[in-house]
Amino acid sequence: MIVGFDYGSSNCAMGQLSDSEIRLIPLENGKPYLPSTLYAQHNQLIVDYVNAHIACPQQKGEYQSSRQHLLAGVHAIRSDLGLSASESGLAIGRAAIEEYIDFPEEGFFVKSPKSFFGAIGLKPQQIDFFEDIACAMIMNIKKRAESAIGHALTHTVIGRPVNFQAIGGEQSNAQAVSILTRAAKRAGFKEVEFLYEPLAAGIDFEAKLNDNKNVLVVDIGGGTSDCSFVKMGPDYREKADRSHDFLAHSGKRVGGNDLDIALTYHTIMPLLGLGTELKSGLPMPNQPYWQACKINDIHLQTEFYSAQNARLLTTMLRDVESPDLLSRLIKVQQNKLSHQLVRQGELAKIALSDSAVTSRELAFIEQDLDLNIAFSEFNDAINDNIKSMVSLAQDAIKQAGVAPDVIYLTGGSAQSPVIKSALTAALGEIPILNGDNFGSVTAGLTQWANKIYS
Repeated sequence: MIVGFDYGSSNCAMGQLSDSEIRLIPLENGKPYLPSTLYAQHNQLIVDYVNAHIACPQQKGEYQSSRQHLLAGVHAIRSDLGLSASESGLAIGRAAIEEYIDFPEEGFFVKSPKSFFGAIGLKPQQIDFFEDIACAMIMNIKKRAESAIGHALTHTVIGRPVNFQAIGGEQSNAQAVSILTRAAKRAGFKEVEFLYEPLAAGIDFEAKLNDNKNVLVVDIGGGTSDCSFVKMGPDYREKADRSHDFLAHSGKRVGGNDLDIALTYHTIMPLLGLGTELKSGLPMPNQPYWQACKINDIHLQTEFYSAQNARLLTTMLRDVESPDLLSRLIKVQQNKLSHQLVRQGELAKIALSDSAVTSRELAFIEQDLDLNIAFSEFNDAINDNIKSMVSLAQDAIKQAGVAPDVIYLTGGSAQSPVIKSALTAALGEIPILNGDNFGSVTAGLTQWANKIYS
């Protein structure tokens, strides 16, 4: 069975072609979108889960050999946690979010793991770890999909951003694609191909065109923003080779998650001491606040949760003018609350799409602590990120050497009116059409998968 697979930064989805119609497969509670989150009671349980679900004997033997030192300690970990033979100690999707909220200081939680796959400077053990996270998630999602449709999944096209990282170039891209390829094949897919996410979104859009158009596809995802400039329409869509129709690509690791982080940093972090002063009159360092918010940067999160940083923050209590505010940051550090903090930024972003002000409750930090955030504050907080997104569209148009007839705007964060307004201000009165903000990439991947595998 052939599927298109959107392993997204915010959500995962799979699509199949059934009776000449593309359908998204239900993955959780009858819905097709599964949050890209994983929670494990211990990180070595991820290795245990992957090992338990590898079907190919040869792959299983190779995996056991490569993870032998980690697998050796699993029995003791499971015993300490009181897990039965039927319990994995692992949760994916909304269940992972619920586990993290209930037990933030215990276990291991990761959101948007794809954001880390292209990180530069990763050690071999870290690459293995991210491969195991990807594999565990793909195994789980694949099993859900197979249960829903009643067929084994064997061939897939996975969406990928133009660039997984802002720096690192093709080396970062190759590393990320390699991680996803090995993970998907270990999870049981026999054939794995990749397609740029904006192209996938564009393929879905093209099926509805009655005339040929020069289309700038702008895909604002959770972890990346990507643009593809494509010739589309009836004269192009049936072609097997589309390489000459793709005029330009641009992409950068800046997406909806970065808007959440920026909003959290600029509006919530002042309640934790950002912008206050030391008793010496010097400003409070910004770094620990940025580390706390940057949930899509493994290095900064590691630094924030290190024992050294815990000692530093505790020592600083006697040197600051507002120790009560810094104590809130220390609670975030001690109880691993970064994801919950940024989640409030995300919920505020969503609410401010159609409201002038929103109120966020922060009782998980301190009882009765809340905050009102105005749309103007949101606009100011995300201004630099929006400029980066717009510059990608301008770069793609410059590469193509021709103005687009239409801009096709898609992706989970494309709902924000700020983005559409910024594109219009920078590019002029080019028609902007909104696609299926969540399903267009999956639909395009599914269509492409059936074209290349059938």
